[in-house]
Amino acid sequence: MSFSGSMAAPTAENASHRLNFVDPDTPPDAMAEALLEWGYVILPELAVETARRTHEELAPYIDGAAFGHDDFLGQKTKRVGGILQKSPSARELVMHPTVMALCERILLRYAARFQLNFSGVMHLAPGAAAQALHRDGNLYPISHPGIVTLTPAMWALSEFSAENGGTQLVPGSHLWPAEREPRPNELVNAVMPPGSVLVYLSGTIHGGGENRGNTPRTGLALQYSLGWLRQEENQYLANPPEVAKDYPEALRRLIGYDYGGPYLGFFQGDDPHRVFEPDYDGPALRSSEAVDAADARVEFLQSANAPLTAERFRGERED
Repeated sequence: MSFSGSMAAPTAENASHRLNFVDPDTPPDAMAEALLEWGYVILPELAVETARRTHEELAPYIDGAAFGHDDFLGQKTKRVGGILQKSPSARELVMHPTVMALCERILLRYAARFQLNFSGVMHLAPGAAAQALHRDGNLYPISHPGIVTLTPAMWALSEFSAENGGTQLVPGSHLWPAEREPRPNELVNAVMPPGSVLVYLSGTIHGGGENRGNTPRTGLALQYSLGWLRQEENQYLANPPEVAKDYPEALRRLIGYDYGGPYLGFFQGDDPHRVFEPDYDGPALRSSEAVDAADARVEFLQSANAPLTAERFRGERED
């Protein structure tokens, strides 16, 4: 679901909401509380040097990328996926401990594991139009407002400003009714220097801004999702075993070479990470003690949908 693409976009300077900057040294629990209150946080200059190296490593791929073929993807926006293969430094951003701490506090309420859902560059050239406002959580057929399914992170590889298309956000919209549309004066731009990261929630209304400047705006989007959901980017094709073998174990597990929960995601009746462990000669296990313990803490979802009964099925067919 997207909202009106013709909506005027105020700059951060004239918006009534003061941007929710959070000091990167803030304790993770307080940081998560701020994220849940406003639907986003901006952590300024969290990894400046790593972001600089990432931008440098990805520059040839950005240069060679085509512009988008429709308005949503952006006809003056370049997109690059499969980031982990292309940039060793991006692998560090994916695993940044501050972002991992936020994901643990937000996503592990409803899943034993969280996973990398998507990795991609969004490079807005001068003249790029504002993207239609949307919620990333609408990727899944789960009603809004509801549980947090995704925790996206947008890393600023270049400066993000109101003029060059810094991500537009609607603070607090993660708690709104689904039909509530934002007014123009409720939008803010994520203004942040290179090396900063914007973290938001699956229910937060947002979209790429309009680039009215004369320099491009380059961001690296890294999304994390509940471990039992299908990933938006197919990580096993983006990072097949012959490539992922060179990644750290924690990163391999994060992209999906791990259980998603007890009895979820096993391979040949065992831990999928065994594909990287040729010398393992122990028993095949469809879960682990750590996953079982994490699963025991998971809050079960309560479905509001009516059960699909034979009577209902028959009636729908007759209609």
